[in-house]
Amino acid sequence: MSKDLYVILSRANKKDGAPAPIGSRADIVKSLSLRNTAAEVEGGDMLYGPGIEIELPQNEDPVSQMLLTISDDDIAWVVIMKLAKELQWKIFDPASGRELSP
Repeated sequence: MSKDLYVILSRANKKDGAPAPIGSRADIVKSLSLRNTAAEVEGGDMLYGPGIEIELPQNEDPVSQMLLTISDDDIAWVVIMKLAKELQWKIFDPASGRELSP
């Protein structure tokens, strides 16, 4: 079974037009932990949630982008849309070039 891969970015931009950081690593981990998405071990780079896996970049703080993998298509999109809306994320599909900003 192939897994779909997406990139999570901030919806905000810096003054130069480049994407702003999503947030500090600690803030991201805390926000996601309150939404049933967390690492299996404290300090881990891979966060697991309902139908999704989010990979934090190693040694990057603040975080500018994260990788999103769909592990269960049946429930993932409800979770993704809710997270993206609440946390002001943009979801980029590198395969199609489309961006979602719920």
